[in-house]
Amino acid sequence: MKRCVFFDRDGVVNVSPGAGYVERAEDLVITPGFTDVLRTVLASGCEAVIVTNQRAVALGILTEHELDRIHARLESELARESLRVLDIIHCPHDRGECTCRKPQPGMLLEAARRHGIDLASSWMVGDQERDIEAGRRAGCRTVLLSGGETETTANHRVADMGALEALLRRVLQEDGPRNRTAGT
Repeated sequence: MKRCVFFDRDGVVNVSPGAGYVERAEDLVITPGFTDVLRTVLASGCEAVIVTNQRAVALGILTEHELDRIHARLESELARESLRVLDIIHCPHDRGECTCRKPQPGMLLEAARRHGIDLASSWMVGDQERDIEAGRRAGCRTVLLSGGETETTANHRVADMGALEALLRRVLQEDGPRNRTAGT
């Protein structure tokens, strides 16, 4: 079984568009420092999967085709840095219509099914409490990327990408030997 770090997209992987949506591939801007975080995750032997609510599809603001273009650009930008993610899974539904829209754990459960991911040995990183709840419901440990003081159920809170990279470097290294010897 694989270990994985799941990442929310908007506000973690790419700069948050604010109240709106990333509507065109050209508008996607990778968050400064994210490539360093991803490099740390991959160097630890973990996989990386992006899980993202994309309500704009249900609202007709964004087509599935344009969302595919956005994600292709994201993967291309990462490839320029010799980086990759195992998968990008999105929920195109509006509120209350499915079991995949975070805070529901459906996207994480789907990734585990598709790719043989051990959710108990995995992490979910998000910038909203709904990301943390999805990770907890899936059985992952969680990190909230937020400089604020709002209450959270996350296992850890970090203020920025530098702190996220340092935390993941430490916890993934600590987890490594235990997971490699588990079940022996």
